[in-house]
Amino acid sequence: MNKIIQQLNLDDDFLFAKVMSDKDICKKVLEKILNIKIQYIEMPSEQKVIDILLDTKAVRLDIYVSDKNNTVYNVEMQKGKRKNLAKRSRYYQGSIDLDMISKGRDYNELQKSFVIFICTFDPFNKGRHFYTFENRCNEDNNLVLGDETAKLFLNTKGTLDDVDEEMLEFLAYIVIQQIKSTIVSHII
Repeated sequence: MNKIIQQLNLDDDFLFAKVMSDKDICKKVLEKILNIKIQYIEMPSEQKVIDILLDTKAVRLDIYVSDKNNTVYNVEMQKGKRKNLAKRSRYYQGSIDLDMISKGRDYNELQKSFVIFICTFDPFNKGRHFYTFENRCNEDNNLVLGDETAKLFLNTKGTLDDVDEEMLEFLAYIVIQQIKSTIVSHII
């Protein structure tokens, strides 16, 4: 059954992709999530497919965008509990890297990249609104590998006091839209 436009909300892949394909909105969301300033972004790609080899699993990325420094941002809306998010984020990161450079090229051509999952559930059950992962040395947490990759998981169901009011409003908006959609679908 096809959804009517009134039933769509931000956790819907179609609507999320449409909203995030607006350069200004996408830029503002990325700046808020990463707490950085981005001067300019290229037109976001919706549902970018990376299918490099015949015998490997392809990925379809919800939103794929780069900025003027060639930093790559992948943003995924994740509703419902999905298994293997950690390994999915690893696979997405690796696929983005493979797509970034060609055979024989120098590894320095790999650009900074972020894989971001916006989840309508708590993926790690710790109550955080944000979970940010970078490669660090186990023996010295102050030593960062410096591979310029990060994986972020946002949680609309967070309970800790770990984000500012504006981010709380953004995450609440996603949840409110999800609740409205659920109520509408039960009424209809």
